[in-house]
Amino acid sequence: MANAREPRHPSTAPDWWKSAVVYQVYPRSFQDSDGDGIGDLRGILQRLDHLERLGVDVVWLSPIHRSPQADNGYDISDYRDIDPPFGTLEDFDALVAAMHERGIRLVMDLVVNHTSDEHPWFVESRSSRENPKRDWYWWRPPREGTHGGDPGAEPTNWESFFSGPTWEWDEATGEYYLHLFDVKQPDLNWENPEVRQAVYEMMRWWLDRGVDGFRMDVINLISKHPHLPDGPVRSGRRYGDGGAAYTNGPRLHEFMQEMHREVFAGREGLITVGETPGVTIDEAILFTDPARREVDMVFQFEHVGLDHGATKFHPRTLAPGELAASLAKWQEGLADRGWNSLYLENHDQPRSVSRFGDAEAHWYSSATALATMLHLQRGTPYVYQGQELGMTNAPFGTLDEYRDVESLNAYAEAVASGTAVAAALDGLSLMSRDHARTPVQWDATPNAGFTTGIPWLAVNPNHATINAAAQVGDPGSVFEYHRQLIALRHERPVVAHGSFERVDAGHPAIFAFERVLDEDRLLVVVNLSSAEHDPVFGSAVADRWRDSLPVLTNTLPDAPGAFDAPLGPWEARVSSLG
Repeated sequence: MANAREPRHPSTAPDWWKSAVVYQVYPRSFQDSDGDGIGDLRGILQRLDHLERLGVDVVWLSPIHRSPQADNGYDISDYRDIDPPFGTLEDFDALVAAMHERGIRLVMDLVVNHTSDEHPWFVESRSSRENPKRDWYWWRPPREGTHGGDPGAEPTNWESFFSGPTWEWDEATGEYYLHLFDVKQPDLNWENPEVRQAVYEMMRWWLDRGVDGFRMDVINLISKHPHLPDGPVRSGRRYGDGGAAYTNGPRLHEFMQEMHREVFAGREGLITVGETPGVTIDEAILFTDPARREVDMVFQFEHVGLDHGATKFHPRTLAPGELAASLAKWQEGLADRGWNSLYLENHDQPRSVSRFGDAEAHWYSSATALATMLHLQRGTPYVYQGQELGMTNAPFGTLDEYRDVESLNAYAEAVASGTAVAAALDGLSLMSRDHARTPVQWDATPNAGFTTGIPWLAVNPNHATINAAAQVGDPGSVFEYHRQLIALRHERPVVAHGSFERVDAGHPAIFAFERVLDEDRLLVVVNLSSAEHDPVFGSAVADRWRDSLPVLTNTLPDAPGAFDAPLGPWEARVSSLG
């Protein structure tokens, strides 16, 4: 039977990604097609109609490569194969073809700061000090005067992102190897040109297979200071902060420009985004200035670190306006050169409506207010699976409900250092990465339509009320509101290409800004609080917007109000001139 679908043709403009919306799929938790409790490629294929209806332009897949799954796929043992629970390369090819038929591009996760310790490269590297691949990773002897394997004998005092030291003793060869993350994730040595060429060859192989770009995992950590100096030890911490030696290292931009020349030059229609923890605005410009030919955009972490206390698992309450001020700073900082990635959620962050909104008293309005703020800034929005439904943090109660290696390590370290069990669990209940990884809530059936088996991670019990089946087609739903915002970006060039200017609305809880392109103007006013506030604009702004037309509001069931009408809790309003 012939396929009657009318192909949707994606933009061919050089900067098409400025008008695009990216949707992140965490395959393990998206849709299970075979009842084993783990999401897979055929499951994604089954749900493409959902993504097409939402209107997204790009799907970014978290890692699906062969992996021991020590860090849910961010520990890759074979860059050119699919992990069997996810399917096969043939399944992947079918998914690419189906997405392209719908006009949706596909982006792969590129994890090349480190591999799995089960990758053949590392297996060779650790086999002997004389192996040709020994220098493909970072190997170092114990500190002078110490015995390998003893506490304090590590080559540096650095602390891992996943707790504990960054060095693992290898008894067989009498040296330590570096792992900034889990012990099963040894860091590649990008100083070795053979490593770089092997990575570039692998990237070209995926692009030739139909992939449309890469999201580059912790890409600004690939260049380490060759002397590997110790870092300062923070108060109350056992190990030192080595970030100055491995974040935005001395050869980073040389490597990024080489990657662009070797992999991306001459290929059309791609999108590249670098995950860059700790990056500043000035450093982000170096990555994203088109003249430098590195990547199209980066993920910066400032706004998702604002609520961190002593650690991310000791969060603090944000002051009114603190989130908006950070976002506006990045809008202004990348206004002339570079480009913003707009995100509030991903596989590493708790759910935004629980974190930045009010999931208890104002679930719908805070979910849609945050969406308004996200989609209508200058930059490329990223929607994480389930965010378009307003999915919330899960009510995890006991340690055995968690699966995430970072969370489990942080809990063990906290308890070992004297933190009460209840307090350690409280930190996980707010900030664990597992909150983003509960299965997508497709319907109200026992496993939320995710699987016919036992899900690898428990489904959030609120799926009985928060689910796609209840929202798709309902004009008063979080899903349909996201859909309106995505359509507005596609229909009004001012959203993608207009300038951004923050507007003083008289109260720090109100985030107001103008988007301007030629004669087209939008005014976005969002109350980021659970209290009512009256916006108070200066006379110039008030005069300009007095006769504006309402475009969009998240208030139900009321029609869009005047631009300066009183704002209810988490009310968002968009007005238009032009």
